[in-house]
Amino acid sequence: MAAGQSGAVAIWTVGQRVHELMSDTGRVIEHSFDVPASVDAITTFVGQLLIADQALLDADRLIELHLVYNQIAPSATFRPVSIQLLPLDNAWRSRTAAVAWPTSGLPEVLATNAGTLAAFIREYLFVSLFRACAESLASENTSRLAAMQRAEKNIDDLRDTLGGEYHRLRQAGIDEELFDVVAGYEALRADAARTP
Repeated sequence: MAAGQSGAVAIWTVGQRVHELMSDTGRVIEHSFDVPASVDAITTFVGQLLIADQALLDADRLIELHLVYNQIAPSATFRPVSIQLLPLDNAWRSRTAAVAWPTSGLPEVLATNAGTLAAFIREYLFVSLFRACAESLASENTSRLAAMQRAEKNIDDLRDTLGGEYHRLRQAGIDEELFDVVAGYEALRADAARTP
């Protein structure tokens, strides 16, 4: 999502289901993207998003950039997560400033400060979007796997129940046949006792 200077919100969706849900709320969807089907496809997808983001930045339409995606939660479910990517807020700046520099040498900027900052922001957006896509894909696959495992357990339980019911009915049939044989034998024996 991107909020422009006029307060307008541009909504981008990823996946048909999200697109339909957002459309049902009456909101206008500016862009709709297909879900990357694999980890290999995420890089291409994030590249498409960054190109679209850059078009908004060039048109001075991008003031804020918010990202909503699913993240794996305990017990093989997922939960929605919302983060603000742009502008870089004070919490992000504080966390970044608290990270210790790994060497004793100070970093050098070979290009202009503005060019370096733009490259850092592009890289930050790429990593954030890539991570969100990977987590969302993992949460979806985890959720599907959990659903398949629940279905398999339900099938096993149903098979056990039906197997028990089959054995009960089969045993009842055998008992009924035995009772018929015994009753027939008793009837023949009674007839044989009455006949001189």
